[in-house]
Amino acid sequence: HLLHFGVTLFSRIRMSGIKGLQGVVRKTVNDELQANIWDPQHMDKIVPSLLFNLQHKGDAESRSPSPLQAAEKEKESPTELAERCLRELLGRAAYGNIKNAIKPVLVHLDNHSLWKPKTFATGCFRIIMYSIQPQHSHLVIQQLLGHLDANSKSAANVRAGIVEVLSEAAVIAASGSVGPTVLEVFNTLLRQLRLSIEYALTGSYDCVTGMGTKTIKEEEEREFQEAVIKTIGSFASTLPPYQQSEVMVFIMNKVPLPSSQQSIEAGRDGENRNRLTQIMLLKSLLQVSVGFQCSNMLTALPSAFLDRLLSAALMEDADIRLFVLKILISFIDRHENRQKFSTISTISDISVLKLKVDKCSRQDTVFMKKHGQQLYRHIYLICKEESNVQAHYEALYSMLMLISIELANEEVMVDLIRLVLAVQEIAQINEDNLTAYNRCALFALGAAYLNLISQLTTVPTFCQHIHEVIEMRQKEAPYLLPEDVFVEKPKLSKSLDRLGPEVFFWQSKISEVLGGSGYNSDRLSTPYIPQLTDEDRLSKRKSIGETISLQVEVESRNSPEREQRAPAEEITYETLKKAIVDSVAVEEQERERRRQVVEKFQKAPFEEIAAHCGARATLLQSKLNQIFEITIRPPPSPSGTITAAYGQPQNHSIPVYEMKFPDLCVY
Repeated sequence: HLLHFGVTLFSRIRMSGIKGLQGVVRKTVNDELQANIWDPQHMDKIVPSLLFNLQHKGDAESRSPSPLQAAEKEKESPTELAERCLRELLGRAAYGNIKNAIKPVLVHLDNHSLWKPKTFATGCFRIIMYSIQPQHSHLVIQQLLGHLDANSKSAANVRAGIVEVLSEAAVIAASGSVGPTVLEVFNTLLRQLRLSIEYALTGSYDCVTGMGTKTIKEEEEREFQEAVIKTIGSFASTLPPYQQSEVMVFIMNKVPLPSSQQSIEAGRDGENRNRLTQIMLLKSLLQVSVGFQCSNMLTALPSAFLDRLLSAALMEDADIRLFVLKILISFIDRHENRQKFSTISTISDISVLKLKVDKCSRQDTVFMKKHGQQLYRHIYLICKEESNVQAHYEALYSMLMLISIELANEEVMVDLIRLVLAVQEIAQINEDNLTAYNRCALFALGAAYLNLISQLTTVPTFCQHIHEVIEMRQKEAPYLLPEDVFVEKPKLSKSLDRLGPEVFFWQSKISEVLGGSGYNSDRLSTPYIPQLTDEDRLSKRKSIGETISLQVEVESRNSPEREQRAPAEEITYETLKKAIVDSVAVEEQERERRRQVVEKFQKAPFEEIAAHCGARATLLQSKLNQIFEITIRPPPSPSGTITAAYGQPQNHSIPVYEMKFPDLCVY
């Protein structure tokens, strides 16, 4: 009884003090004749007192009530009264008083180490955010951001607590008014992410000298980085699409890439720093893209952003390529179909997937006309990577299927089929010396895609050809199907160079069956060859030989040796019949010719290649000199020359609009 009396007396004293503070607040908060209660010297006393009562519950509140406490059980506790008083105080705060009211909260949490469990800190700021006027929410966000910067050299778990509190506060503020602080939030979080990477690499909070005294735990820094990335995603999910698009562009511009103006650090430490920075920023971008929904891809994804993102897809690091594919999948998937393609298989009935399909809009058609070839090229180049694992092929499969469902019209469908057949050719010819697993995975990827796309097109003869090849593979070469490749222990074969023609999908056959159903047979019968750019060469690919081979292939067709063309062949019934019968053989001959050209420029001596290219360059330069000479030299004057006042000959000045330019120089 004596203990209960002491606890009850202590609670009553606390209640009396809180009621006294409540009375002072109500009396002076709006009375201009009284002392200004919002001054720092007053707030520094009132706010910590209320927080103390919120933090320390009395013993009577924490235990099960005794019989003597039953009568007082329904009375208001000091904790509840302190919370009500704090809410009332913050609810009366004007715009200019928010800073003075929030700063004591931050100081109290620092002094009592209350960021680490984060439960109390999160509860405090939940009370604050729901108590202040909505239009003042962004002021609280700004103070939290400033406090995070001020604690940039604190322990990782302290910074993680501040970040998680910021996450909850930002989500609440987004429902009201966040003002101009949207990019400021992300800028601060990304800066803290970079600092954390530096701390983890150097082992010191002083990144310049590396002489910090505190011990850094990599696991805690990793947890902090994950907290930052989670906060970026949760806050971005509350923004409207146009602001999400701005945030994604902002994050992508921070990613260091070889083809951009971002600084790329050399050396081993620099490579590690670049890689970790790229991965963390792409993780952050993925978090934002997961909640991104837009109806117009053309306006949501600016060209500069897409160029930088696809440039990252060509990097040698397998993790970076996988993140880029996942980000692209998040953008393209607008009907939540991605989970239905998470497993690669050759299902016989596509209806079991219950896909949500809409007709391709005009905006999507324009987007694919503008960026389609760029997407195809990057998919093709990613397929040639030897470091790809099952996750990469699953992402490629999802991306191909989502493009077919979300963005495809008839022309896009034809191009995707050409692309997949070109991927099959990568595995079949194996110019890049891929492993058996990579080759089998590409064969299986093509089979799974063509199996589903044939059911989407609903062309019976197309479906029949695909199913015939799949059935033949099941009998003769099951290691070319996803059911045997994309498993824990894949079943592979080393005799991939001795496969028969019956286990391949033939472009000539597909062109024939789809051409009869109204598809563009000429485009279908043209093999897909990517147009490589400077961007691809900057990515350190092994495709420099391919780039030269494509250039020389074009040159060889226009070389002087072929200037004397053969007379036109008379077209007869027998000629057409022979062309149809030998179409498969011609296709194989064309593939072999391209392989020989590539092999020549990969293995021929440098002097031979230089001589060949030098001859072509000399011929081109002579032609250009002739054009420049004709263009720059004015035509002769009809009356010859005239003599100037000082007796020297001078040509007539012919007006530009009267000069006759060669046809090549006129646009």
